[in-house]
Amino acid sequence: MGWDYALVYDTQASSTTSTWTDTPCSHLHYNLPPALLLTIAYYPLCTKIDIYKIIFLILIAVVSTTPWDSYLIHRRIWTYPPNAIVGPTLFKIPAEEIFFFVIQTYNTSILYLLASKPTLHTIYLSNESSSHRNRKLRTRRWLGISLLIALILFGIGLVIRGAEGLYLGLIIVWAGPFILLLWSLSYQLLLGLPQSNTVLPILLPTFYLWAVDTIALRRGTWVIESGTKLSVHLWAGLDLEEAFFFVVTNTLIVFGLVAFDNAVAILDAFPDLFSTVPPLPSPLLLVKALFVSTTRYDQNRIMGLEEAFRRLWRKSRSFYLASGFFQGRLRLDLIILYSFCRVADDLVDEASSGVEARHWISKLTEFLDICYATHPDKLQRRSDFITHTFPAKTHSSLLLLPTELLSPTPLYDLVKGFETDLAFSSDATFPIQDEQTLQIYGSRVAGTVAELCLELAFYHSREQTTDEQRRKIIQSGGWMGIALQYVNISRDIAVDAKNGRVYLPTNWLVSVDLRAEDVLQDPIGSGVEALRQQLLDKAMGIYNEAKSAIERLPSESRAPMRVAVESYVEIGRVLQEGRYKLKVGRATVPKVRRLRVAWAALRKR
Repeated sequence: MGWDYALVYDTQASSTTSTWTDTPCSHLHYNLPPALLLTIAYYPLCTKIDIYKIIFLILIAVVSTTPWDSYLIHRRIWTYPPNAIVGPTLFKIPAEEIFFFVIQTYNTSILYLLASKPTLHTIYLSNESSSHRNRKLRTRRWLGISLLIALILFGIGLVIRGAEGLYLGLIIVWAGPFILLLWSLSYQLLLGLPQSNTVLPILLPTFYLWAVDTIALRRGTWVIESGTKLSVHLWAGLDLEEAFFFVVTNTLIVFGLVAFDNAVAILDAFPDLFSTVPPLPSPLLLVKALFVSTTRYDQNRIMGLEEAFRRLWRKSRSFYLASGFFQGRLRLDLIILYSFCRVADDLVDEASSGVEARHWISKLTEFLDICYATHPDKLQRRSDFITHTFPAKTHSSLLLLPTELLSPTPLYDLVKGFETDLAFSSDATFPIQDEQTLQIYGSRVAGTVAELCLELAFYHSREQTTDEQRRKIIQSGGWMGIALQYVNISRDIAVDAKNGRVYLPTNWLVSVDLRAEDVLQDPIGSGVEALRQQLLDKAMGIYNEAKSAIERLPSESRAPMRVAVESYVEIGRVLQEGRYKLKVGRATVPKVRRLRVAWAALRKR
């Protein structure tokens, strides 16, 4: 009988005595299997800071719950029959109960991490010094504080009164101050995050534990006697106090995780406030971040990051998927870099005439000249130039671009690549004459971006690499960018044809008795399809030669970069198979397949 409680996941709310029987309701049956499944699901996504976060929360859960649980046992608000537990106790708390604190926190934490992986927490921060939205946010904060204080006072009243409401009152008095503190510090994220990040990780484990608790009670695993409970049931077999306890404990876990992410978001978002951030911030640094006044937040930076993230979400499903696996300031800088490349490309592509497009190319070049000048007031000059020259929707991407971390040559080459697009004109000029010009074009518009991404990856890494190692890896990255551009061209033949552009080399077209004008008229003919496959073969060849460089990247960016590459290369594989669906004229990879590719890329260690 000594293993009965090891076989039962919880005995809380037993008011005076508990009657035990041998049943299969157990840790092994009900708590460990979900933990195992969640671990398997999250393992490829897991990072060092995730492990740190889980351990941090488990320690807090055990330390904060132990005195309360011990008090209830000493007061005999609930008891554990000696023949129902293994034996070891801590302040009279059975080891099995301590294990339940750990396993519940672990399971709920993994659920939260799974739900919030794609989320960019930084964009939910807000400077509350002005605006109607922020006044509304402050109102909701104080409303929450008032309701929690009222609840705590209600709990104190129940404890003072004793008798039937004592157990409920003790739950409120114990948990209420923690929830109040966490709400006060991280209300911006708690109010702003999608409910899938907050409500879902609370409700799913709560409903599960309610069901398990009901099964245990109905089977007679324990009998909750009257005395300190209200004798109100959520449904037959589940006391109100038990149901409330699981809601409260899962709320505490999720609020704690949100507070942790809130602190990390502040540390990452504002280099002016925190010049350097260690990979695993100390508890003291996390607390310091949470106590930074919201009036010190750089609202322009927050809004710029939000615009960049929304732009990434709208424009590139493959890179949006991959972005969730990067961490910290590297993730922010990569999102900003993507946003800059996107808005620069749109300025040229969406110009109403060739003259306007050339105007924007000239202004982008001038922008880079200012960024890389040595003038002492270049930041102000840069800001003034952007404000007075470019459309408002581009300002944040240009202002936030971290040119101080990036080599100028790839950025200038990127702008040169836009000039190739302008060479397409109504007089039937097609600049991609042969494979060499195609390669140069791919290098300028995509190879450069890959090189810039790798420069950021090396800058944000603490791992040591030689200059020669970096040079070789970045060079390989440039080739990978060309491969991905070839995939992009292969996918967009029909879309480009509508815009009067043909990126297939002219001498390739001649080899199959086609002209560029023929592609404009019929971009899905058999000859064009043959050239599409030829270009995809070239892309896959370059990809196979360059992909080994990914494994030489810093460890923290290796798997995310692999996801980014594989997600895009999968478009090429779909095109090679010939079985694909079109969306806005482009071949797409089904969502389930994209996730499967990302999963496989992450599992490769």
